[in-house]
Amino acid sequence: MAMLSNAPAAKGSKPRAHRKAFHLDVTPMVDLAFLLLTFFMLTTTFNKPTVLQVAMPDAKGPRTTVPPSGALTLLLGKNHQVHYFVGLNPGADASRLHTTTFAAGGLRQVLLKFRQNPAGMVLIKPSNAATYQSMVDALDEMNITGQQKYALVDLDQADQRLLATHRL
Repeated sequence: MAMLSNAPAAKGSKPRAHRKAFHLDVTPMVDLAFLLLTFFMLTTTFNKPTVLQVAMPDAKGPRTTVPPSGALTLLLGKNHQVHYFVGLNPGADASRLHTTTFAAGGLRQVLLKFRQNPAGMVLIKPSNAATYQSMVDALDEMNITGQQKYALVDLDQADQRLLATHRL
């Protein structure tokens, strides 16, 4: 608490205005600050991680066949780029391979155009050079464009050769 102390005047001197020394004890205020800090730390909620739900089919279930005309293959490459072609593997024909980005005018427009095919299915094939963020962005674009049928597929040897011949 606060205390005031009076210093006695020296003998034989003129009476002067007494200066009073003021001392404030801040211990209760520090205690209150730590109690409030502890209270708010214990009652706050921390950021909860957001999780993207992906329903994967049962491996023992029936296998789905995709006709070549009804497939859009996305090859996730390095530098956050997406290489795509319509159909299944075009072989060594690198002229059918197109490159875009995850921007709104890139992959989203390709998916919206492909969505007009009602029996179409998108095959997402991440390469070893692709980042995890590229995979998440591709799955986000599937949700944004309302793509109903898509699958995460391993990159095969023919796709790796196609990416190697199509260096940008």
